[in-house]
Amino acid sequence: MAIIRSPNEKHSFSAETAGHLPAWVNPDLDRLMVIKKVEGDFRSWAESLVDLPAGAVFARITGVTPVSLPSWSSVQAGRNLHLELNSNLVFVNHSCAPTLEWDMERMEVRVSRNRDLRKGDLLSFFYPSTEFEMAQPFDCWCGAGDRCFGRVEGAAQLGVERLGGYWINGNLSISLLPKT
Repeated sequence: MAIIRSPNEKHSFSAETAGHLPAWVNPDLDRLMVIKKVEGDFRSWAESLVDLPAGAVFARITGVTPVSLPSWSSVQAGRNLHLELNSNLVFVNHSCAPTLEWDMERMEVRVSRNRDLRKGDLLSFFYPSTEFEMAQPFDCWCGAGDRCFGRVEGAAQLGVERLGGYWINGNLSISLLPKT
């Protein structure tokens, strides 16, 4: 009988029972999200397959690889720590009105605190919430109206006041951010 360890290693489950556990306990992103792929660079996205209340854990972040230099596909998890996700979480795109929050200290993805997640919702997070300096800033087309920043750069370029109202990872030292 195969034993599957949970992300926090406190519990183990048999292969037969693991499939009945919620995907956020037994990480199986195929039960949580579907990837929509379109030809061309940076044109694919992820959609939710589940309904979850605001603030709920969506998934644990597992199977990552530390990298020495940040890239468009890495996520900052510490002052000098960037991680490649090695999973379909890489298809969760940016939005200035995100559906998810990425907590890199707890290594979990949560539903945004100010809205429920519904099946079919686009999965998105606010990139500056994890990135102090972005390897590849870009023009935003998220469609969040007057909430849209227009240009997505790391938190260092946005300033404390502009970041107000967004959940920001603790590894991004607010004291280093410029006042705007």
